Formats: sequence, C-alpha cells, structure tokens
Amino acid sequence: MISLEMDMVQYDCPYIDTTRDYEVSFLAKQWDFHPVERELETRIMVNGADREELDRGLNALETHDHMESYQLLRRKGDLALIRSRIDETNAMSVIRDHSGYITGPFRIRDGSEIWHVGFDTERVAEGTLSELERDNDYTIRSRESVDLEDYYDLLQNIDSAKRLVDGCRELSEVERNTLEKAVEGGYFDTPRDATLSSLAEEFDVSKMAISKNLRRSQRKILDRVTTAMNDVTE
Repeated sequence: MISLEMDMVQYDCPYIDTTRDYEVSFLAKQWDFHPVERELETRIMVNGADREELDRGLNALETHDHMESYQLLRRKGDLALIRSRIDETNAMSVIRDHSGYITGPFRIRDGSEIWHVGFDTERVAEGTLSELERDNDYTIRSRESVDLEDYYDLLQNIDSAKRLVDGCRELSEVERNTLEKAVEGGYFDTPRDATLSSLAEEFDVSKMAISKNLRRSQRKILDRVTTAMNDVTE
C-alpha cells in the first residue's frame, strides 16, 4: 500500500472556499459517497475564531453553489457539528476513478485541505497524481510504502493509539504546559538541565505546585502508556 498525506487545494470545494473568506476550519472523519447522485455526505466539525465568525462561515457554507444539503446538528460556542452533502469534487472523482481510498480524517483551513489517501500500487498512485495536477494544486507532505505486516499491525493497534490520545486530552492546560516545559528544558535528562526551582521560576509558582503538576501529568500519561503496552504485548 502507498500511503500519502497531501495538502490539497481544490477550486470546486465549498469547505475550502469558506475557509478562504472566513476564520473557520473543518474536521471530518466520517463520510459517505452516493454514487448515483455523485455526492459526498459527511458529518463535519466546524470551528470558528469566535461565535460571530462561526455564524458567518456557516451562513456562507449553507448558501454555497456546490452545497446540496445542510443541517446544523449541534452547536456550542465557537464549535458546531453539521451534516452536509456536496457535489463530488474533481479531486475526489480522480481518486475514486483510480481506486484510491481515504485513510484518515479531512482537515480544512486557510484555503487548503489535508488528505490522507491510499493506493494499492506505486503505478496507480503516480497515475492519479499526474491527473490531479490538471485541475488541482497539491503538495505531498509525506509518502510511505506500507507492507502487509505493518498495515496489519497498524489496524490491530488503533484502539491502543486512541487510548494514548485520550490520555493527552485528559491533561489540564497547566499540566500539559508544565510537562512540555519540563521535557523541553531537560528536567528528565541525566544530568538534569532543568530543576523544580527553575521550572517554578518560569511559571511563577512554588516548587510544590510544580511538583504536583508534574506528578499529575505523568500519572495520567503513564497510566495510558502502561495499558497500551499491555494491549500491544497481548
């Protein structure tokens, strides 16, 4: 399998057009293609710079020429979840016609879109990229050839990877910042370049507060790491 991460600029995508004109971004991992209508249906998260900018972005998206249906499912502050259906774009048509497939979430902001795309062979991948150049602009951010065993290992350990991500999300902002500064500053190196005193000074708190934040963040992360290690071993 050939796995590509692409920075894609399409000229017929309502999501990309909206991010050019408004400070909003989109993130989606669920989508469904309707072959008869040649339309793409997706549930997609929308994030605005603030509530007002989210309003403007959603209004523009709903009235876009390539938007076939639009439904606001949920909203809270500057975040919204929508269900939408758009016309098949040129890039999606090319990838589908060459038996390509989406392997990761869509991320759209600032007028471009991050795609994760897979192809069965190198020859098919090259043919697809050549045809994409006619009506789209793109940059290959990463390219990887995945053998059968690695692909199987990836699929088998997706749940373990998700647990690690969930562990990172459990950190409070203070805990995350403290842990990041400790790692970057060399607190865990031998010998140490950073100390509790230097970290406390940087955050303008006591050494006891720094110590507590470090212990909490390490405990949350290591609990997840230990569980993931056991899953991988099994």
